[in-house]
Amino acid sequence: MDPNPPAASTPISTPARWAHLRFSVVGPLLASPPTRGQLRARLRALADQAWRHPTNGAWVHFGVSTIERWYYRALQAKQDPVGVLRRQVRRDAGTFTAMPATLGEKLVAQYRAHPQWSYQLHADNLAAVVKKEPALGPCPGYACVRRFLKAHGLFPRPRRGPVNSPGAQAAEARFVAREIRSYQSEQVNALWHLDFHHGKVRVLLADGQWGYPLLLGVLDDRSRLCCHLQWYLSEGAEELCHGLAQALLKRALPRALMSDNGSAMLAAETIQGLARLGILHETTLPYSPYQNGKQENFWGQIEGRLLPMLEGVADLSLRQLNDATQAWVEMEYNRKEHSELGQSPLAAYQQAPDVGRPAPAAAAVALSFTAELIRTQRRSDGTLTVAGVRFEVPSRYGHLERLHLRVASWDLSQVHLVDPKTEVLLCRLFPLDKHRNAAGRRATRVSPVEAAPIPPAGMAPLLEQLIAQYAATGLPPAYLPKVEREVQS
Repeated sequence: MDPNPPAASTPISTPARWAHLRFSVVGPLLASPPTRGQLRARLRALADQAWRHPTNGAWVHFGVSTIERWYYRALQAKQDPVGVLRRQVRRDAGTFTAMPATLGEKLVAQYRAHPQWSYQLHADNLAAVVKKEPALGPCPGYACVRRFLKAHGLFPRPRRGPVNSPGAQAAEARFVAREIRSYQSEQVNALWHLDFHHGKVRVLLADGQWGYPLLLGVLDDRSRLCCHLQWYLSEGAEELCHGLAQALLKRALPRALMSDNGSAMLAAETIQGLARLGILHETTLPYSPYQNGKQENFWGQIEGRLLPMLEGVADLSLRQLNDATQAWVEMEYNRKEHSELGQSPLAAYQQAPDVGRPAPAAAAVALSFTAELIRTQRRSDGTLTVAGVRFEVPSRYGHLERLHLRVASWDLSQVHLVDPKTEVLLCRLFPLDKHRNAAGRRATRVSPVEAAPIPPAGMAPLLEQLIAQYAATGLPPAYLPKVEREVQS
């Protein structure tokens, strides 16, 4: 019978393997203690037996004295006879004899100044320091430098943005000082992730040019459900609001949305639209993409599964790409079992607690993603200007000097006048039509007071009051009247 346990139950660590082998050798002596005068014979029998080496699997023999030492060591250990048979830790374990303390301090200081350097670059620069200062002693080799840095947790770190950028420096300090841990919301629609992805695919446009589209994805944090996925030719606020509105209409209104600090994410239409819908907008810290790690992991599936299946389409169009993307995300990704969840994203979305809210109508959602502007009305013709386009203001609002508007920068056909105090939409404004106005037809002016003038009657009340006050002083008029001569004809 093979004294070694099967490979499936063999301990992974080498010290544990040696302990199990030694215990299997002396185990029969412990189970059936030899009588007086039989120990030597039984030790010789064990020494004649072949045993498999715990690391390379070769057949080996052990001497009588070695087995005897193992036996007495295990016999004296009452609680853990296997543990005492483990290989002893070397006295110099954890130390680096080839790396004196002074050199170690130099290397640690060098790493703190340049954490992005590779192990080889650190070793080469340390060699230059030793050559410049011979009193430090011989220079350790690359393998020693690498072991020293890894033993102290000094791993090469990727650079986070430009060297002199304040945001990159703050991100580096935060990465060093704070732990990075995975997180997950307890309810669906508690947190959504949104981001653009530059896909490694090109499409043939109608004008005969090749375009390189970008993918907008919206994921639910709890269920990993893809709420919406669509390709666009640019990554502006218009595309973001167009895709996000579809996600809201297909799923629900989430409580919070996380995105990076791109210009589309920080546009006025995006920020104000999310606030109007009661969605908390949380942005990742600069140069810290790991905060939106679920989104980054999702892009890997796009590049690894979806796009390779489209490599054979030579004249792929944007419509074909979006059709294939919708079919893949709805029929495979959302219905395939997720390795971390143990169920499909769609099942998790349906079964987990939900804190989402019903979305309003499509028109209301589109109107939410607009920016609020303030414009001054021209008194001469009752107009205002938005993005170089003049709009007519109804005469019933002609008395307002500053007007609050709701408008999306990409759609000037929908400009609304809004009450700044209640956020109620008052009316829709239309562009100035000079050709129609040239016909001379004018609408009746609507004014808060009667438009027809009233002829004045008598002296003004203030002037009558001043004359009475002057007369009450008893002073004569402070002027000399001039007698006008009559003009004879």
